[in-house]
Amino acid sequence: MKYRTIGTDPAHRREVSVLALGAMYFGSLTDEKTSFAVLDRYVEAGGNFIDTSDNYAFWVDGGQGGQSEELLGRWRRSRGIGDEVVIATKVGARPLAPGTSYTDNAEGLSAKTIREAAERSRERLGVAKLDLLYAHIDDHTVPQHETVGGFAELVAEGTVGLLGVSNQAMWRVERARALAAAAGLPGYEVLQYQHSHLRPRYDVPSDLFPDGSLGHAGPELLGYLRAEPALTLVAYSPLLAGAYVRDDKPLPPDYDHPGTPARLAVLRDVARETGATVGQVVLAWQIGGELPVVPLAGASSVAQLEENLAAVDLELTAEQRARLDAAH
Repeated sequence: MKYRTIGTDPAHRREVSVLALGAMYFGSLTDEKTSFAVLDRYVEAGGNFIDTSDNYAFWVDGGQGGQSEELLGRWRRSRGIGDEVVIATKVGARPLAPGTSYTDNAEGLSAKTIREAAERSRERLGVAKLDLLYAHIDDHTVPQHETVGGFAELVAEGTVGLLGVSNQAMWRVERARALAAAAGLPGYEVLQYQHSHLRPRYDVPSDLFPDGSLGHAGPELLGYLRAEPALTLVAYSPLLAGAYVRDDKPLPPDYDHPGTPARLAVLRDVARETGATVGQVVLAWQIGGELPVVPLAGASSVAQLEENLAAVDLELTAEQRARLDAAH
């Protein structure tokens, strides 16, 4: 396994594995026995960066989520896992009532909600401190200074270490970080956005993003990373839920544009040259790239995890990287 540092404050920064494990469906679509087996193998391989959220996976049963955090708590207790494993979770997008969603009834990011949601996450996970806590989605109903202050209070109290943000416009991220800096408070240092080798259209509206996607790592976010090297991008869904290789999982509609075939062709060429799978090439491209990117990949079986782990040691040549970067 290889590692990189997230965060800058010596009191909170952590060395995390360059491949993060997504636990979204642990305890719901992925049963406990399988989830435990995947977690055990990940840690055995040197992995120490696990991702969840307080709302995973509410859409499976129409509830409010929490199954993933609860399973991770049971796994930690049964294995005697301590703070050697970094568990990141998120608040802000848990539905307030069963049968609702984050698009119409989200818990939000008031200072009161952040505190209460973080406390519930700590209880489910069985930890005294949340290593990394994200603002899962934006909340325009609350002044940003309140959200910034709410997160900072938990860091000051020692119940949260690092702060992160997901699915927000870059101008909102920068404004929040500027407010924190001006007040001498800790700000967001980890950005979690969807990022893969294929590039989606960013102008496709959705219920959460009526003006087009703010959840993908587009040019503004990547440029922001270049300008702020202390930040880290955690790239969720790097393998597009299997769509690169599975006929039963077509690419999402926002990847249906003229640039996709060229990038797919280069991926397949490099996979043939290296003897790796397309997914391994995607992960290796992210892990060894110029920008600080940690791919976050889920696994519903140990076999899937093993394939992903092998990408950590896949070394792409400079020429291969140049071709992967330039394809359009």
